[in-house]
Amino acid sequence: MKFISYFVASTICLTVSGCNVHSKDLSAGLLVTFAVLALMFGLIWARRLYLMRKQGIAWHWPKPVEIIIGAITDFFDTLGIGSFAPSTAFFRLGKLVPDELIPGTLNVGHTLGTITQALIFIQIVNVAPATLLPMILTAGAGAWLGTSIVGSLPRFHIRIGMGSALLVAALIMLCSLLGVLPAGLDALELTGWKWWVGVIGNFILGMLMPLGIGLYAPCMILVSLLGMSPMAAFPIMMGSCAFLMPISSVGFIRNQKYLPSAALGLAIGGVPAVLLAAYIVKSLPLDYVRWIVVVVVLIVALSLLRMAWRER
Repeated sequence: MKFISYFVASTICLTVSGCNVHSKDLSAGLLVTFAVLALMFGLIWARRLYLMRKQGIAWHWPKPVEIIIGAITDFFDTLGIGSFAPSTAFFRLGKLVPDELIPGTLNVGHTLGTITQALIFIQIVNVAPATLLPMILTAGAGAWLGTSIVGSLPRFHIRIGMGSALLVAALIMLCSLLGVLPAGLDALELTGWKWWVGVIGNFILGMLMPLGIGLYAPCMILVSLLGMSPMAAFPIMMGSCAFLMPISSVGFIRNQKYLPSAALGLAIGGVPAVLLAAYIVKSLPLDYVRWIVVVVVLIVALSLLRMAWRER
């Protein structure tokens, strides 16, 4: 908790008074903070599963296909494709997770893999502390607010929200592939009005995370539109998710609004895949994969909206 307090205090200091935090101190503080968050999240999740079993609430260990889904989606997630939309597509196509439990399953299952990504990329790209810290914290605040809303929604509204969110995500990815959206410049910090747009924008993206839209693609577009290097998006989006996902996931765990077997599969398959993607695979011809993801996500989004319309 000491390191988390330092993290919050540093952000307030940077925002209000403009004081400087050394980049090495920032990296060290973030690394320890995320490690503590991962430990706390793992303990809370394990305790909840134990209590569920003790109370006679049935849950099962993951199937091989659920572990494979976690490995595939987190592998390409580390390379910037995102994991929420592809995971939703796999779950829907395989009829593995009920629609109303997909948002919680995505958040809970991908948390440890995302924290692993943040631990790696925060050391690689040196984004200015005055930009990185506020964007991470506001994303966490948005996720906390979004989880309290999503957790109480009925299936019909979740289908509408997920279908719309996936449709937006697919359109953003499509525009990026077609070169409609800007590629970004080379800045590693935001100042003036761009700082406010970046911080508020990340808060809104954090609110959408519990619906299953994912933060990676929208965050990469946001920082590119503001003139930052696309590489700057990696520590921002991974750090944001590493901070906000444990927050939102604990809410889903306590409300039991997720499928334990699928979430465990994502976590067990995801963490090794992140390490493989980050340290072994340096580059891949990902354009073909992105096109496949766009097509599949569009199909799933339209399917969810059609089912919601029929239920209506």
